[in-house]
Amino acid sequence: MVRTRESGGAARERERAARRLRGWMLAVAGAAAGALTALVELGFLLAVTAAAVPLLPLLAWRSARNRVGRVLGGGARVLTALELRRLAALFGTEIAGRPGGARSFGYLAARCPVGLFGGIVLAVFPAGVYLVLSPLEVLDGNDPGIVVFGLVFMYLSVQGTVGLVGMERELARWLLGPSHQDLMEQRIGQLTESRAGIIAAVDEERRRIERDLHDGVQQRLVVLGMLLGRARRGPDPDKGRELLGQAHEEARQALRDLREVAWRVYPTALAEAGLHAALGAVAERSSVPISLDYRLPGSPEPTVATVAYFVVAEAVTNAIKHSGADLITVRITGQEKERTIHVRISDNGGGGADPSGTGLVGLARRAAALDGRLRVDSPPGGPTTVTAELPCG
Repeated sequence: MVRTRESGGAARERERAARRLRGWMLAVAGAAAGALTALVELGFLLAVTAAAVPLLPLLAWRSARNRVGRVLGGGARVLTALELRRLAALFGTEIAGRPGGARSFGYLAARCPVGLFGGIVLAVFPAGVYLVLSPLEVLDGNDPGIVVFGLVFMYLSVQGTVGLVGMERELARWLLGPSHQDLMEQRIGQLTESRAGIIAAVDEERRRIERDLHDGVQQRLVVLGMLLGRARRGPDPDKGRELLGQAHEEARQALRDLREVAWRVYPTALAEAGLHAALGAVAERSSVPISLDYRLPGSPEPTVATVAYFVVAEAVTNAIKHSGADLITVRITGQEKERTIHVRISDNGGGGADPSGTGLVGLARRAAALDGRLRVDSPPGGPTTVTAELPCG
């Protein structure tokens, strides 16, 4: 066992070292590509400046100004799109904004000197390597004291490349990131989508309650009425007692079904005793063993507790019906500093759950209504894990 742990630790160390090396290689490639694109951008900016001087008299007319703006703005957007692809592929930075021509020009003007400086930073490293190797008579030979300067050059090049990557990322986020209007439009879209989702979820819940009442309680009450009517009309006392016994059993079953419907609408334990007690009741009523790990430091807000409860209840119901699991694990955690509740439901069943199913989509809509997130991981063969992150403040 010791050898296994040691070999596993060595493998993880090698994997981390490989990731660091790959990240460094991508940073160098990104800086080198940025230096080349900076030269192209410098030529574009100089050409625009040179072309703008003779066109100044024409810019007094709005139509000419708009036409020139479209042409030059199109070129700036093409170069900016190239930079965005470079940042995404080599620096792992995705920018969600939609910059126009003016913002693209501003970004290219600010980014061009940064890219040229990156080329200089990269060129310092081979110069440092030369100074380190020269005293060893590998090259033309220098004073051994010059090695220190070579090491300093190499160190500055490495640190400069790291700083350059950070500067490129921040510059793109600052100048090309979503504007206040973009963020407002995005937020309005999210609110509109979540509102529509809530309406759909409420309608689906109403339809489910109607089906439960029609197929369960209503049918039993119809049978109950028929049995009582037969007992009332029948002359045989023994047959009447038998019918009354059946009617009593149907009344008990109807009451049980009605309690089930009321429990699914909103459990009284959640309102009276809190989330922990309500989840404990879910575990007690489940036909599959449930391991409940509840680690919240306090009582969440009622709206958050309601969503957390229904996430657990629906996920448990799905696991019991479809997964074939013999153990379900429910874990509720949260920290006051994070102000987020983490809900995790996993089972050891066969997996293959469909995240686009009605129940899971309804849970995702409930979480989205609180600006939360719900994820479903259910590969074929299992296990299935449903995770929800619910902000509580």
